[in-house]
Order: sequence, then C-alpha cells, then structure tokens
Amino acid sequence: MKFKDINVKPVAELEQMVNDLKAELFTLRFQNSTGQLDQTHKIKMVRQDIAKVLTALSQKNRGAQ
Repeated sequence: MKFKDINVKPVAELEQMVNDLKAELFTLRFQNSTGQLDQTHKIKMVRQDIAKVLTALSQKNRGAQ
C-alpha cells in the first residue's frame, strides 16, 4: 500500500482501514502461533500498513487544528 494512496482518503475511511488492518494482524498472529501461516512476511507488511495509515491520520488531525 502506497502512502500517496492512503493520504488522499478521508478520515473516516482511514479509521476503518486501521480497524480492518488490526483485525487482519490479529488473525495473522493467531495463524502464525498455530503454525498455519506459511508467509510470515505478511505480518510485517500489515504492521507497516497500520503505521502508514496512523501517520496519515495524525497528519490530517494536525492539519485540521
């Protein structure tokens, strides 16, 4: 997920994305602990996507003040 794509989305959609990504991360961690996850790099990718979305949210909130 590119930061440019994230940055143009509205705040409500970004908040929904954070919730969805956190749920996905929970699922991936659960699969990893039970040995069902073959592509463990996805955990890192989802964590990075969460950070990108939270950064965009922070910038939008800071700009609104």
